[in-house]
Amino acid sequence: MNFSTPLRRRPAENLLPMINVVFLLLIFFLIAAKLAPPEPFAVTLPEALAEGAAEADFTLHLATDGRLGFAGAEGAAALQALAAARAAYCAGADCTDAPPRLALRADAGAPAAALAALLPALAGAGFGKVTLVTAGR
Repeated sequence: MNFSTPLRRRPAENLLPMINVVFLLLIFFLIAAKLAPPEPFAVTLPEALAEGAAEADFTLHLATDGRLGFAGAEGAAALQALAAARAAYCAGADCTDAPPRLALRADAGAPAAALAALLPALAGAGFGKVTLVTAGR
């Protein structure tokens, strides 16, 4: 009897290690990425001696020409969007004990009159404390 050797199948390639690596890279980039909305316009921050990074729950932008920007809205609509975002925030958190923090990214060339006129409107929207973001030296 003459038996022929059976044809050997090529073993299937194991893709599990590659899937694991891709999954770990995905998790790494999700954790390392800073998920923030884009700025509505470019702002050159004024320079000051900075104590530390400003932490805020909301960020409002003030351009050189006095335009406001918040979450894709500009002008008076930005203030309305900010007030709506604060109301939604306060619906899920206690704002009496820990009021939401607002950071104002005002351009260095923005007129002081526009900044002074903005502060009462922000106070009326429920922000008692506003932090002006500056570029540290």
